Amino acid sequence: MVASVQPLPSRIKRPDVASQWQLMWWRFRRHHMAVLGMAMLAAFAFVAIFAEFLAPYDPAKRNPRYLAGAPTPVHFFDSQGSFHATPFVYARTAKRDPVTLRQVPAVDEGRQWPVRFFVRGDTYSFFGLFESDLHLFGTSDGFVHLFGTDHLGRDMFSRTMYATRVSLSVALVGVTVSFILGAIIGGVAGYFGGAIDMFVMRLIEFIRSVPTLPLWLALTAALPRDWTSLQIYVAVTTILGLLGWTHLARTVRSKLLALREEDFVIAAKLAGCTDARLIGRHLLPSFLSYLIVDLTISFPEVLLAETALSFLGLGLREPIESWGVLLYAAQNIRSIAHMPWLLIPGLFVIVSALAFNFVGDGMRDAADPYAK
Repeated sequence: MVASVQPLPSRIKRPDVASQWQLMWWRFRRHHMAVLGMAMLAAFAFVAIFAEFLAPYDPAKRNPRYLAGAPTPVHFFDSQGSFHATPFVYARTAKRDPVTLRQVPAVDEGRQWPVRFFVRGDTYSFFGLFESDLHLFGTSDGFVHLFGTDHLGRDMFSRTMYATRVSLSVALVGVTVSFILGAIIGGVAGYFGGAIDMFVMRLIEFIRSVPTLPLWLALTAALPRDWTSLQIYVAVTTILGLLGWTHLARTVRSKLLALREEDFVIAAKLAGCTDARLIGRHLLPSFLSYLIVDLTISFPEVLLAETALSFLGLGLREPIESWGVLLYAAQNIRSIAHMPWLLIPGLFVIVSALAFNFVGDGMRDAADPYAK
């Protein structure tokens, strides 16, 4: 009597029966920095989706009682060393500077403003689906500004939450446009070769020979100053996408030049497969892992490009909130000397760029078939 073969438990890893994606995932998990980068990107994605809920105030709302105010740290222990189960911030009062005679905020340790969770505040529209006024945290007695305020009294924490959505969406749309252009143009050049390949390669060399930053500055400076924020957003995103496809196109071209004479390609041609189907269904998926890696590494490039243009005042502009727009307020020495918290959005740029690079390195190692 032949014993029935029981299936292996799902927790047992069998490299000989695992799919390519399972092997890539197992190798990716061994890259600890890549896993950390993936967790950071997940946190940024959560912030971008639920920015209205996480932000305690509307980004355009002013607090005239706290202009250019420093961050208000949250405390559990008061000045006497007593523990409080409910977090709080010390109250702020206005006093006049004896030298400049300007009114400046001062900490009043005699009063405390409790910080509550899931509080009602400014009304917002969640992606146009429904309206709500529920926020993650806030205070009903006074105000709480975790990242301080700018010179107009706007909450920097709320503005940074909203800016995360805009900056990441610009990177996502720009990379998507460049990925589609690079895959199509590189695929056509590598598959057909000849005059088409010659023209595409000369075009790529011309674009890459022009200094990147002056080219971006020239194109964005040509945008009309009377355009709306939405028009500027679409234009900047499109420009970044149209100029970022060259590297991917060269990669796709080189791969297709090596694969177009393989046996499975010849068999597909003999079976009557069209050129478009052959490129899209057979050639490109054969090195899809490398395309994913290139796509991941392209994110920080577009993100830094948008931040640099907005920082120089030639990219996105008010009232759009982005990391570069927020950093534009910290251009002068006075702002850096008296309001260093305006540089906090720069930390978000650094962390997100590192996270994308960590994930790209991990995916590159995971896609390597010879990796151990």
